Order: sequence, then structure tokens, then C-alpha cells
Amino acid sequence: MRSFLALSRSTHGVLDIAMPGFAALLWLGHFPHWLVLLVALLTALAGYTALYALNDIIGVKVDREKFAGAGPNAGYSVEASDLRYPIAQGKLSLGKGIVWFIAWYLIALVGAWWLNPLLIWVVLAAPILETVYCLLFKVSWWRVLVSGVVKSLGPVAAVLAVVPRPDTALLGLMVAWLIAWEIGGQNIPADWNDVEEDRRVGARTVPLVFGPKIAGTVVLIALLATLALGWFLPLMSPLALGMRFQLGMLAIGVILLLVPGIQLFRSHEGRRAARLFDRASLYPLALLALVTGFVLIG
Repeated sequence: MRSFLALSRSTHGVLDIAMPGFAALLWLGHFPHWLVLLVALLTALAGYTALYALNDIIGVKVDREKFAGAGPNAGYSVEASDLRYPIAQGKLSLGKGIVWFIAWYLIALVGAWWLNPLLIWVVLAAPILETVYCLLFKVSWWRVLVSGVVKSLGPVAAVLAVVPRPDTALLGLMVAWLIAWEIGGQNIPADWNDVEEDRRVGARTVPLVFGPKIAGTVVLIALLATLALGWFLPLMSPLALGMRFQLGMLAIGVILLLVPGIQLFRSHEGRRAARLFDRASLYPLALLALVTGFVLIG
């Protein structure tokens, strides 16, 4: 079972589920019916479990190339298990990995249909975009934008589960905020942490194509955009969140995103990229705790 959980990067996946939870509570303004909440949690868990597994299944050839050298970097704390890439390491067969992906993906499809039939389109788009993202690894750094779109699908699905007809402009604002967070706090720092391994296999990531100075600048701009766009998120909520909520979001963003982002921008060190990735991975959980407190008070 440990190999299957490593395939789906369970620690990171659980942290990621907090972002759809934050989005749903923000848009709805209160906790949904317990049955909706239960199905939504199961659907989100299934979706993230399947998608992370698919990432390793599609990228198994490249991962094996990495292990043919010195092996991949030990990684950041949320993905530092010695079982990372279990299929590439030969600790899990490709066939079992595919069965694992299919099982969880089917659960996500059924849950999405029960919550809102429109969600089926989101669940169908996710593996397609994830496959495109993986296939662009040695082709183009533009994959970073695909990653941002993929990361936004979970929260978008969460909103559609509780608000069947959300305002499209506000939904677009939320997607832009999520893309900025993913690019600045997750994707580029992750690629930066793996830059030596990626160089060996001919990857086309932002840190490799543009170098540390430009990559650090892009990270900082993306994180500043995350904080700026996040200031307008209360517009999506029926709750009167007020200045306290906005200042709370800003403080969380500064501590978990901007401070480690500035440190990376100044130092260009791989360990700073790993630290930023770790801190940014906690961002959804901190936001979920914040909005939950306001929902309970409200």
C-alpha cells in the first residue's frame, strides 16, 4: 500500500484537497449538507489520487532516465519519501499503477456526476491536460501554464458542486489566482529543486530554459500576483468577510509565499526553492482554516 500511496503522492494530495474546500466554503458561505460534503470529499480525494498517479504513469520513461543517473533529488519535505516514483524504481508494476489510477478515476467520475453532471466535463478534462503537461516535459516550458490550469480544476469543480451557476467573471478571477499560486509556489520551485536531474534528461523547464535569475523573477511576480488577486476573493462570498479576512489572507500569503519567494529570488539556491514549495503547499490548508473560522463565526 505504501507504494500506491507514494504513486499518488498522498501527503501532497491531502494538502491539495484543502484548496477545493476553501473555494467551496468561500462561494457557499456555509457548510453544505453532510451528504454533499461527504461525497465531495471522497470525489476530491479520488480525483487527486488518480491525477497524481497518472502523472507518474505518463512520465515513467523520463523518471527511469533520471534513476539511470544518480537518481532524482531527495526532494522537499512533502514529497521526500524514498518511494517517490515507485514505478520507475521498480517497486510497483506499471499494470498495477494503471489499475490504481482507473479505480480512483471511476470513483471521481461517479462522485462528480452525483454532485453536478457539469462536473463530468471537468473530470474528463483533467487527465487530458495532465497528459499534455507530462508530454511537454522535453518540448516546451509553456507546460507551466498547463500545470496552472490543471491545479485550478479541483477548486472550480468544488465551486460547481455547491454553486451550480457561479458568476463566470469571478470564477475566472479565482482561476487566475490559482494559476499564479501554482506557477510561483509549486511548479517552478519543484522544477528548480530537480534542475540537475532534469538537465540530464533534456527537460525544458523554466529554470533550465531561462536560468535562475529570470526564473526567480517569474516566481516573485507570480507570488505578488497571487497576493494581489487574493485581495478580491471576498467578492465571491455571500459572507460579509470584511477587512479582517483580507488581512488574514494577506498575512498567510506573505508568510507562506512572499517571504520564501523573496529568499529564493535573492539566493537562487535549490534548497530555497524546496522551502518555498513546502510553504506554498501549506497555503491551501491555512486558507481553509481561515475561511472555516469566519464561516463558524458567521
